[in-house]
Amino acid sequence: MTLHEITSMLGAVLLSGTDDLDIIVEQAYCADLMSDVLYCSVSNSLLITHLTNAQVIRTAHIADLKAVVFCEDKKPDAVTINLAEKKGIPLLLTGLSMFDACGLLYEKGLRGCLILKTNDLEY
Repeated sequence: MTLHEITSMLGAVLLSGTDDLDIIVEQAYCADLMSDVLYCSVSNSLLITHLTNAQVIRTAHIADLKAVVFCEDKKPDAVTINLAEKKGIPLLLTGLSMFDACGLLYEKGLRGCLILKTNDLEY
């Protein structure tokens, strides 16, 4: 799924990264805890979050994520947007709830990042 398709499906506004909306995203991860993003996300995926601070961009950069979607019209400040531009991370803003955004993307075929760590399982 391309960022252009994601933007259209979510009725999103592009805040940064307008150069390339043909970037392909194969998975998504939804979280507000950046430690979970670092632990569970898969590189080249999409992050869906409520958080709008610069730490989200730093985490997305370290985790090698393709783009970030901010939900419920929670717009990041200029510092966060500028950092995303410097790191080359497209930012999307949607008025949808996190639940609805994830549901729409799932319905259209985008799947979540699921990393099964067998040593975490208890029997």
